[in-house]
Amino acid sequence: MSRIFLDTSAYSAFKRNHPELRYRIQEASQIRLNPVVLGELHAGFLHGTRLKENLAELAHFLDSPRVGVIPVDEATSAHYAALFDPLRKAGTPIPTNDIWIAAGARQSRSILLTTDPHFRHVTQVEVEIFEPLVKKPT
Repeated sequence: MSRIFLDTSAYSAFKRNHPELRYRIQEASQIRLNPVVLGELHAGFLHGTRLKENLAELAHFLDSPRVGVIPVDEATSAHYAALFDPLRKAGTPIPTNDIWIAAGARQSRSILLTTDPHFRHVTQVEVEIFEPLVKKPT
């Protein structure tokens, strides 16, 4: 069993029944995310056609005793800086929100699950990158 941290893409892929992510989340002893992930999810829900359903599914997910929302606090900001500076120096910037998400994973000593390959540049955090689901042509 392990402690994992979901980024937005991992939660979304999980909800679309990504088999490897679904298994990884089901077998985890603790599932963490932070308000940055929640904000991105809520923003995505507002642009979709299933707002009420998505909010209800997220609330149900968050109600699990294995799931916890890690606050963004002063300690998170120190982790953010420790991740941001090497990315900048290496010339491999990633989206700002994703640095905050990685900082939360580092702070909570969790394995970050994602489908975003740019997280491979965040070497100070253990990251598992999953292939995104391919949409079938209609």
